[in-house]
Amino acid sequence: MGSLIECRDLWKVYRLGDVQVQALRGVTVDIQRGEFLAIMGASGSGKSTLMNIIGCLDSPTSGTCRLSDRDIGSLDSDALAEVRNREIGFIFQNFNLIPRTSALENVQLPLFYRGLPLREQRARAAEALARVGLAGREQHYPAQLSGGQQQRVAIARALVSTPSILLADEPTGNLDTESSREIMAVLKGLNRDEGITVLVVTHEADIAAYMSREIIIKDGQIVTDRQKNLVIG
Repeated sequence: MGSLIECRDLWKVYRLGDVQVQALRGVTVDIQRGEFLAIMGASGSGKSTLMNIIGCLDSPTSGTCRLSDRDIGSLDSDALAEVRNREIGFIFQNFNLIPRTSALENVQLPLFYRGLPLREQRARAAEALARVGLAGREQHYPAQLSGGQQQRVAIARALVSTPSILLADEPTGNLDTESSREIMAVLKGLNRDEGITVLVVTHEADIAAYMSREIIIKDGQIVTDRQKNLVIG
């Protein structure tokens, strides 16, 4: 099991008028293939900034971040988009599903942008939905699904491109307790049974309890990075 992500001395500085805001201050971290980890911190701590850099949605002001041994800071916008589409599956708090489109068509979308044949798109989308326990719900629209089911559609959409890593930004933030447990069980199963690397950004300790590694960020710096005995198996 080798390093999937290597971040070295990452700084991210934003300018707001005459003020410079240091969102990240010298972050160094390695993430191994097959890890299941949480990045925690209060609002404004820098956790989402770190996730955005790892996810090729933003670039560091200085320092390096390598994904699958490629320096993503050196890539142009087209190359970054290609990496995002092929290497990274994104899961968001608000699901980001297209309302008037079926579950199957929502999951197909990344494959449509790749230009895959329609039959292959549908077969792979159906398989991804089955992997998250939604076989038989392919033709349901988002409004016909519960919040937990909608998030599972979003996970299937993230999976369909066979990414190297799933990045989940507060994936249970809009869900009740039972639905949150279901979503974390799905993510844990994908990590345990399929070896998919899963990184979850959260501020909730009960969600982080599912993960085997916990990174806590405060004021743009890592203050805790620990492997732990799981509270939830």
